[in-house]
Amino acid sequence: MYPMSIKERWQNWSGSVAFTPGEIEKPRDEEQVRQVVLRAKKEGKQIRVVGAGHSSVPLVVSDHIVMSLERLKGLVNHFPATNQVAMLPGTDIKEAGELLIQKDLSMHNTGDVDLQFIGGAFATGTHGSGRKLQNLSGMITGCRLIDGQGEIHEIDGSDLHQLNAAKVSLGALGIITQFTLQTVPAEKVVRQEFWARVDACMESLDGLIAGNRMFDFYWYPRNDLVKLRICNPIDDKVERPAYAVPAKEDQKGFLYQILPQERSLKFEEMEYLLPFEAGPACFQEIRKRVKEKHRHYVGWRILYRTIAADEVYLSPSFSRDSVSISVLQNVDLEYQSYFDDIEPIFRAHGGRPHWGKKHSLTAEEIRGLYPRWDDFMQLRREFDPDGIFLNDYLKQILDT
Repeated sequence: MYPMSIKERWQNWSGSVAFTPGEIEKPRDEEQVRQVVLRAKKEGKQIRVVGAGHSSVPLVVSDHIVMSLERLKGLVNHFPATNQVAMLPGTDIKEAGELLIQKDLSMHNTGDVDLQFIGGAFATGTHGSGRKLQNLSGMITGCRLIDGQGEIHEIDGSDLHQLNAAKVSLGALGIITQFTLQTVPAEKVVRQEFWARVDACMESLDGLIAGNRMFDFYWYPRNDLVKLRICNPIDDKVERPAYAVPAKEDQKGFLYQILPQERSLKFEEMEYLLPFEAGPACFQEIRKRVKEKHRHYVGWRILYRTIAADEVYLSPSFSRDSVSISVLQNVDLEYQSYFDDIEPIFRAHGGRPHWGKKHSLTAEEIRGLYPRWDDFMQLRREFDPDGIFLNDYLKQILDT
């Protein structure tokens, strides 16, 4: 196996992160991954794994070795008795949906975008929306991980310490070469969208969240309206909100077919996850600030979602049901002053930043947000004592 190119340039989806690594490796199997790790250890080099590049922070920037797992994709095993599957990390979310439907199975949820590799989506805590639905890493029941010594670990529920560290790890523990995932039986759903006034939405918010399997809303700063988006099994009896106007025709199909949306316009994004109870007040404070200071140049919507609690050490929903609020700006427009002004509001309400989105926090500030932080860091040192899987950005946010 040889580096694909010494001077191949890499950039993320929005173009805001771009760099030229020393080399790019594209292994075809687990053993080739292991050999790259052993070489990096011998040569004193670092490895960062890239996916589809949907993150907007420099998680993968390195002038040493960048590894793409795009050739490690597909469903490699199916366990019908438990609805579990074994899947490779370079499979993107759309491909995963197509593979699972052939087994009459589905992921429990997806986000708005389906281009991410599952490895990257899990590692950064990517999520959809639903009060009872965990982020996507909640599917993981086991994995195969190559540590910084080139050793292969079989991690499963027999060691919850390792499993809860590995599910959302930012690639800092090692390279995951295979996942075991808990899926659910596939069922057809209906997705509906409605326009409503902000006050009507907030007055009915608890009912909208509790009464739908998946619910979120967009707030549009320019017209001060919200778009309600709900998704439920097709046979469920769900009443349409009387105060809302349909925004488009209902969409019916399997979850992977209708939940992700096409995204032709590129944007920068900051997202924080807050305690569930803090969501409404935080949103209203952000809405007020945007109307007072930013609406003249910010036309992008603000997204409000819910995520169920989990016990994953670095999950932004660790031990608490959460609300996520995302602020966005067109990639070609100035965004930093806008994000800088909104971020203190998130922090005042107990927010934890999404690992794949813009934020300004350092390890000293992040550490206090995660009760199992030290447990994760101890395992990181055990798995990667030489820091092969670190880069400058991870050193800044993990304090290693």
